[in-house]
Amino acid sequence: MTLQLFAHPFSSYCWKVLIPLYENGTAFEYRHIEHEGVFAELAGYWSIGKFPVLRDGDKTIVETSAIIEHLQIHHPGPVPMIPADPDAAIEVRMMDRIFDNYVMNAMQPLVNNAIRPEEKRDPYVAEGVHAALDKSYAWLDAHMAQREQDGREWAAADQFSLADCAAAPSLFYADWAYPIPAQFEHLKAYRARLLARPSVARAVDEARPYRSYFPLGAPDRD
Repeated sequence: MTLQLFAHPFSSYCWKVLIPLYENGTAFEYRHIEHEGVFAELAGYWSIGKFPVLRDGDKTIVETSAIIEHLQIHHPGPVPMIPADPDAAIEVRMMDRIFDNYVMNAMQPLVNNAIRPEEKRDPYVAEGVHAALDKSYAWLDAHMAQREQDGREWAAADQFSLADCAAAPSLFYADWAYPIPAQFEHLKAYRARLLARPSVARAVDEARPYRSYFPLGAPDRD
């Protein structure tokens, strides 16, 4: 039975699932939530109303990391997103959570604040977000410097993985919201490698028509 992915091309967490689908050439039906009736259908499967949502036959799978693990177990392809080695798998899952929690989720209050009416914006949000991202950027730069020293180009284990699927949209949008400082050259180089990866480049290109949606204003790059 055909997989169905309820998603939007501009959504960072949808990118996270689209990237492994594209990496493995997995066939699926793209249920674009802006198309008529699609969001209502999604809400019928997942009343929380968040996306992406994967339908696999009569199963509904939510939360991006769980979706990617489901795909690896039930629809494996040539590029596994979770290594077979248990220690390497722990490293991959750890980095996945770091990118989601300490980059993407750390940046999100800045976007949410920009969506509010101007008179209701919190002037202290930016200060807190910048401080949090400064810590994350510094840690990740040191992490990637060590990875490069060890001859590894991706965020965890010895391969492109779930960790990089989380990193690509996180670093893409975080760098738009609060640019990675120039001194973090290893992190900036890693972001560039991610954007050059064909699966990531495809997600970026599919999102181009929606760049006006970015509340902080999309920069003229990437």
